[in-house]
Parts: sequence; structure tokens; C-alpha cells
Amino acid sequence: MNNHLKERYDSIIFDLDGTLWDSTANVATAWQKAKLEVDYIKDDITQQTVRSITGMAYNAIFEKLFPYLEPEVREEFKRRCAKYELEVLNTKGGELYPELKSTLNYLQSKYKLFVVSNCQCGYIETFLRLNQLEHVFVGHQCYGTKGQPKFQNIIDVVNDYNLKAPVYVGDTQGDYDSATKASVPIIFATYGFGQVNDGQPVAVINKFSDLVEIL
Repeated sequence: MNNHLKERYDSIIFDLDGTLWDSTANVATAWQKAKLEVDYIKDDITQQTVRSITGMAYNAIFEKLFPYLEPEVREEFKRRCAKYELEVLNTKGGELYPELKSTLNYLQSKYKLFVVSNCQCGYIETFLRLNQLEHVFVGHQCYGTKGQPKFQNIIDVVNDYNLKAPVYVGDTQGDYDSATKASVPIIFATYGFGQVNDGQPVAVINKFSDLVEIL
């Protein structure tokens, strides 16, 4: 692997789901629990269901999965899912990708680290608290805070923390598009939930610890 990216950046902004951890099994458990309490959701919610929408904005997820619901009913189901999601994740969390903590500790010694995710409020905080990673990241931003798209949250982090040369790490086409729209280069994680069909990441990693080699 070449080292052409070393010394190029001052900060790294990470996506969360599919990049730092995989919480889809426990999210599916939570949403299925919500589904069993109501009589208007047609299909069971599985891990595959959750994987299919990972990375989308929280509102858009429920529109895609439940287009047949009236908006106010969908909103009520979304609130129910969100509540159980945080309850389940607060105890069980998600599965960290291999060598995540040691890699983050290495990167923290050289870069300012951030998380930007399309999740609800409380989700990133749960990830940080459960894994004792609060001290590793300088800041974070999510869809739930202001209801704005990911590219805007990336721009906000860049501006709020006065970052001069950030790089984004993500695992979906949506991540690629968001980073590009925010004028931030992206390193693509192939082990996550998506693929880049359109675009040119500055580098590709096949496992999280590859970041040690290239950064």
C-alpha cells in the first residue's frame, strides 16, 4: 500500500454505521419489537432490512421502508422504533470492526477525529459511551440535531472546528456523494454496507486497520 496520503490531512471525519461498527442486528431487534406492538406494518423487520437502508437519513429510511403508511402514522412508528433502538443499543451496542480501538488510538495521536452520521440524536453518544471512546473524538454531528443532510453536517464540522485539510471515511455511495458535495476527499471502506459505483475515492481500505498504513 502506498503512503501518498501521509501528512496530507489534519483531521478525519468518520461515518459510523458500516465504517466504525455494525449495529444492524440489534437495530433490527428493536424495530421488530416496535412492529409487534402495532397492526399496520406488513413485513417483519430483519437485519437485511436494516442493512438495505443503512446510511440514509432517518426520515428517508421510514419513507422507503413503509411507503404505504400515512405520514402521521409513519412518524409515530418512527418515534417508536427510535425509542426502542436507543434502549437496545444502550445495553447491547453494535459490533466494532476488528482493531478499531487500537487504530483509532494511533490516528488520534496524529489527527483530530470526528463522527458525522445520518442517525438520530443520542445514537453517536451511545456508541462513544459504550465503547469508552469519548476521549478519542473531538466532536460529532448527526442528522437528528438539525435535520440537515450529511454534506451540510460535514461542512458544519469543518467550519466549527476550523479544519484545513479534512478527509472523510465512509462505506456507501451516499457517503461519497456527501463528502464530495462538501468538498472533502473520501477514503472508501469496502467492508461496509455499500459500494461506490460512481466516483473516485482517494484511497480504498478493506479493513479498518488499513488506515494505519495509509495515514
